[in-house]
Amino acid sequence: MSAQRPVKLFSVLAIRAAFDRLLPLWQQRCPQVELQVEWAPTTRIEQWIADGRRADAVIVTTEAMDRLVEQAVVEAGSRRELVDSTIGVATLPDAAQPDLSSAAALKQSLLQARSVGYSLGGASGIWFKTVLERLDITQAVNARASTIDEGFTARLLLEGKADLAVQQISELLTVPGIKIAGPLPDELQKVLSFPGALFRNAGRPAEAAALLAFLRSDAAREVFQACGLTPRA
Repeated sequence: MSAQRPVKLFSVLAIRAAFDRLLPLWQQRCPQVELQVEWAPTTRIEQWIADGRRADAVIVTTEAMDRLVEQAVVEAGSRRELVDSTIGVATLPDAAQPDLSSAAALKQSLLQARSVGYSLGGASGIWFKTVLERLDITQAVNARASTIDEGFTARLLLEGKADLAVQQISELLTVPGIKIAGPLPDELQKVLSFPGALFRNAGRPAEAAALLAFLRSDAAREVFQACGLTPRA
C-alpha cells in the first residue's frame, strides 16, 4: 500500500451498490491507490463544499456539478459523465404490487398505501415531493408517510414502517430482501444524471482522474447496468 494519503471521493448514494462491487476490481488494477469515499445525498455534499470541505473528486447530480463548474470549485475539463438513474417504487416480495402504469394509477396506489417511505434530502425525494404536488395528494400522502433525512428508503419496508418505498432504483436495490415494483410512470419520471469531476488543487489529481476513467470502463458499465443504472455514452 502506498505511503501517500488515500484518494478521497465525495459521492452520491445512487452508485454505492455498484461501487462496492467495483472496488475489488479497482484494487486489482491499482493496488497502490487507497480510496476513501464519503457517501451522502447531493444536497449534503454541496453543504460540505460550501463549508470548505474538499476531496480529490466528487460525483453529484448534473445540476449540482454545473454549479460547481460555474463556481470554479472543480476543474471543468476533468468532468466525466458517468450514469443515468431512474426513480422507482419497491415493496416487500410477497406484498401486493402497486399499479404504476400511469399517473392516475400511481395516484391511487399512493393513496391506498398504508404508508409511503421516501427520503427528504435525496434527489429522488426532492423530485417525489414535486410528483405529490402534481397529483394533488401531498397532504394525504404525507399524513401517513415515513420519511428519512437521507439513506436508503427500502429499509423502511423491512422495518414495517412503509409498504411502498420511493427512491432511485439503484438505491432501492442496495437493500436486500425487497422487490422492485417498477419505475415511476413516464409522465412523472425524472432521469437523474451523475457526472464526476476533480476538485481544483486536488492533492492526487492523476489517481482521481484514473478512478473516473475506470468508472467509464467496459467493466464498470456492466456492473452499473446490473445495479439498475444506465451508463452514459
